[in-house]
Amino acid sequence: MLKTIRGMYGYTLTSQQDGFEVTFSISRQENGFEELFVCMDSAEARVPAPMRLEFSLPIVDVQGCWRPDLGSGCPLPVDWMHPMESKATAMAPVVELFGQRYENRLCFACSDALNIVKYNAGVHEESAEMQVYALLFDAPMAPLSHYEVKFYIDARPQFYARALEGVAAWWRENGYEPAGVPESARWPMYSSWYSFHQRLNPEALERQCALSAKLGCGAVIVDDGWQTDDNARGFAYCGDWEVCQAKMGDMRAHVARVHALGMKYMLWFSVAFVGLKSKAWPVFKDRILEIDHEQGAGILDPRYPEVREYLISTYERAMREWDLDGFKLDFVDSFRQPAQENPDAPAGRDTPSVPEAVDILLKETLARLRKIKSDVLIEFRQRYTGPAMRSYGNMFRAADCPNDRVTNRVRTLNIRLLCENSAAHADMLMWHEDEPVESAALQLINVLFAVPQVSVLLDKLPEAHHKMVEFYLKFWRENRDVLLDGKLKPFAPELAYPLVKAETQDKLLAVAYADCCLEFEAGEARKILLVNASGRPRLIADFASDLGAREYRVYNCMGEVVESGTLDLKAGVQALKIPESGIMMIG
Repeated sequence: MLKTIRGMYGYTLTSQQDGFEVTFSISRQENGFEELFVCMDSAEARVPAPMRLEFSLPIVDVQGCWRPDLGSGCPLPVDWMHPMESKATAMAPVVELFGQRYENRLCFACSDALNIVKYNAGVHEESAEMQVYALLFDAPMAPLSHYEVKFYIDARPQFYARALEGVAAWWRENGYEPAGVPESARWPMYSSWYSFHQRLNPEALERQCALSAKLGCGAVIVDDGWQTDDNARGFAYCGDWEVCQAKMGDMRAHVARVHALGMKYMLWFSVAFVGLKSKAWPVFKDRILEIDHEQGAGILDPRYPEVREYLISTYERAMREWDLDGFKLDFVDSFRQPAQENPDAPAGRDTPSVPEAVDILLKETLARLRKIKSDVLIEFRQRYTGPAMRSYGNMFRAADCPNDRVTNRVRTLNIRLLCENSAAHADMLMWHEDEPVESAALQLINVLFAVPQVSVLLDKLPEAHHKMVEFYLKFWRENRDVLLDGKLKPFAPELAYPLVKAETQDKLLAVAYADCCLEFEAGEARKILLVNASGRPRLIADFASDLGAREYRVYNCMGEVVESGTLDLKAGVQALKIPESGIMMIG
């Protein structure tokens, strides 16, 4: 089967779909925007053959390629390289090509965020064109009789971040309705992971909670270790989810003491794993997808209703018995459709599709937990932060990058560009106590546009560090309206976002993460907040018009006022004296 539709680029759909009737059309067209529609129907359920949609466009001012797993740089892929891959619990099916001034050249996305989609936008050397394609059904797949998918083709000239926001809205319109976001998901939190790892005890945790509550943290996330006295990492003892009495004692009493501090309490669970040394292993050892010997655990098969019920009822019991407020649900990307089914597996699966079963599991988890507490907090981390995951949770955290401020910045901004109003969280913040305070402050400054999670032993910090954390968390809280809800403009993704702006009607906040020039548009009359993470004791600003005499105040990273007065902000380039990791506020 080969079908072609002209449209902007001339789209070709190829597949050998025996037994399926396939229709291919353009369902909506605007200037620079098209939506393609593919529908497949069969009289009986069958495994579809691979299907490929492809087209090409000239490489004219295509300078970079943004993708959800962006690390350092935005290199243009080549068309022969291994494609990107997305599914419900990993990545998102979108790619964005941008030009020299960060204007959208092509935003390409797929509406199927549940099943595996392989896709690429790569340089075709022979013609200097970008070869763009999406490959469906090229991975283990359950039989189906009906399938619909749409493709998003946006070549409208706009800032690349606005194009990505359009994709997020399009996914929402196409069935991926995000879960509501409680206000508590948008406040700083304390995490136990880097500060304690698995060596937990309630008294030490409560001491950190008391200190972090005074700094404005609204919740604690207690990570791996509460359920086992084994501190050797791995997941051999996961699956029973019983409190390790030797470590945690009376869990409900401990949670109550944290609640008395004004903080909510979240607890970590590894969803997919049942440990080989757990009491649950003999019960579920025949209902697994595979064994991960490195982790010492089996991957549960969610296609069995009794597996899903065990997991969901475990979370319900934990919430009721211990009065939890939320869950950090981890390793959901470990669920994979097997290439071959185990012939000895017991009967009883209610769906052949692992993605569909995961969808049922996570949607029902959220629904049933909300019946206990309507404002339940559910955190997922990269790479499971795509549009389907937004239906199951309300907090999305950057993947682990301990002490790596630049990676944390890049990952949080990548999440922000696709998550709309879902709460984007930074990876937990840590640093060495001997770090110069200006350097330690960079851990917080680099994640200002996300919700910070602190994971240092606060009572071990030097006094200067403590003042710095207090100042920057206060600054974050006071400016959360622009940091989280303002129009976000992260520049130069290929350079790890060296300049980021956010703006509302009343404020313009800019952070320079490198020694670059901040450009201000004509007639800028709002409050201006400038954060200096450039490593230099000044920022360079270019004003398009005279802003007149403006009062200003400059703070160092510990919140001490080092200069104040009145600035005459004239059109042109000016050097603004701001200490390293400091802030200038212009009224």
